[in-house]
This record gives sequence, structure tokens and C-alpha cells, in this order.
Amino acid sequence: MKDLHSNIAVETLIGNATLDADNVPVAVDLSGFKAAEIILAIGEGGIVFDGANKIEFVLTHSEDGQAYEAVTDADMIGMEGIADGIIMTLNEEHADPASYRFGYKGNLRYLQLLADFSGAHGTGTPIAAVAVKGSPRVAPQG
Repeated sequence: MKDLHSNIAVETLIGNATLDADNVPVAVDLSGFKAAEIILAIGEGGIVFDGANKIEFVLTHSEDGQAYEAVTDADMIGMEGIADGIIMTLNEEHADPASYRFGYKGNLRYLQLLADFSGAHGTGTPIAAVAVKGSPRVAPQG
């Protein structure tokens, strides 16, 4: 079997928590890596999602870690129609826990992920997200 462990690093984008409001995005530095995958894990929805009561996951990137801009279709693998950096929207029933992955191929150094809550969220939704950094310039990774 091939060794994946020595060729990736993982950083938290959204810490595992039950959220009912926007998270404070943290910056993930991709320096030293040539690839990134965003893994988003979402538990059972705390509310009945709809067009007004929803969560939009907004991915932004930056060269300097200060000025962030929304990703576009050109920055992502296999995605079309990205508007305002929204890579996923929860706007309908989410009864079962699930994981999702999004390939980043942009050229900027830093990433941030915002869980942008709209409407009323009296009960939180379990959310976690990590960035898997791959194709390191120096391997093996610890």
C-alpha cells in the first residue's frame, strides 16, 4: 500500500462544534504545499432548513492573509456556478450526518471557510471542517 500519511498535513478550518451562528474564520496557510482538499462534516440539521433559514459555506482565499476574496469556479475542482465563494448551501432537510469534499486548485496561499447562517437557528447544527494539504514540497510530513 502507498504511504499517504507522509504526503499530507491537516489543519482545522472550523473546529468541531454545534453552531447556531457564524463561526470566526481562521486562516490556513498552504505554503509548502501544491494541493488542498476541503473536508466538511455536517451532523443532523438543528432546524428545518429552507430558503430563508439556511447555512452557506463561503470559501475565500488570499495571497497575504489580510485581503481575502471569494473563490470562483476556476479555483475549484469539478464545481460550476460558484457565486460569492459559496461552495455549499444547506437549504433543505439534512437529517443524516454526512461528509463532503471540495478540491481547491487556486494559486493563493491562505484559505478561510465561513459558515454563514441566515434566518432563525434556535437549535445548532454540528459542523467541522478541515483542510487537507497535499503534494508537499518537502516530504515526509510529520
